[in-house]
Amino acid sequence: MELVGLDHVQLAMPFGEEDAARRFYAGILGLTEVAKPAALSGRGGCWFVGTSTHVHLGVEPEFRPAAKAHPAFLVPDIEKARQSLAQAGIEIVDEDSLDVERFYANDPFGNRLEFVAVSDRGFSDPAVARDLRSADRTS
Repeated sequence: MELVGLDHVQLAMPFGEEDAARRFYAGILGLTEVAKPAALSGRGGCWFVGTSTHVHLGVEPEFRPAAKAHPAFLVPDIEKARQSLAQAGIEIVDEDSLDVERFYANDPFGNRLEFVAVSDRGFSDPAVARDLRSADRTS
């Protein structure tokens, strides 16, 4: 078997909080909301997409935030990401235990999110990192 990518990440959210999800994931993170397939639309939640990023938020009746498990979003300008979140009143938790520029923040529901600076390190093809940086600047 070979894994070649990640289609999407799904995070849980509480019932009836779609507007809070939209304010955060679209309004602050800059993702675009897309319609859920008709077969899933009655379940609540929201789906968002961005450059090489798909986030599905699904309603869990007995919601508990993911405090440890988390997606790690690549950002071309980590300082700009940090400032955008801080200006929106989101608490930033700096992390320097690895040789990677990164920090953590929580979504409105308490789900842990990691933000990682795009770099050539970690990619088998440096062009992938370069493409992510340039695609994000143009979107």
